[in-house]
Amino acid sequence: MISHDEFENEIIDIRRVSKVTKGGRNLRFRVTIVVGDRKGQVGVGVGSTREIPRAIQQAIRDAKKNMIRVNMNGNTIPHEVIGRFKAGAVLLKPAYPGTGVIAGMTVGAICRLAGIRDLLSKSIGTTNPITLARATLDGLAQLRSRREIEELRGIAPSERKEEVTVDDPA
Repeated sequence: MISHDEFENEIIDIRRVSKVTKGGRNLRFRVTIVVGDRKGQVGVGVGSTREIPRAIQQAIRDAKKNMIRVNMNGNTIPHEVIGRFKAGAVLLKPAYPGTGVIAGMTVGAICRLAGIRDLLSKSIGTTNPITLARATLDGLAQLRSRREIEELRGIAPSERKEEVTVDDPA
């Protein structure tokens, strides 16, 4: 198990939100944070309190509870995938080495903290940072390695071809 000290975090969004009650408006701050170790683990959390520092701490705790493991193929993802959450969808495509993470702020932060260095992406449907973050996590959670797909299809180890990675020049 990885200790919590090894995680880096990045703030995606800070918003002032309010609830109107009989006594007036209750103002709070909502913070969305990405937490990752750059080695394949990443999580997104949301915190909402009256002070920003407490909201950040709450969001970090929430993100650590909602961590996922990302299957990677070198510095990129193994295959193209579409992640969906509510009205948002995010298309994630593998890229050649040296391409970099070509994505918006939210998707790019999540992919960088997951350890992905080469990726192409397109967000479809919404610009809400929380929805995009959850759609990105859905897409990353759908990723499967070549070996996992072969096992699901029932291909025996003797029938498997040599695994070719994107890093090979051939």
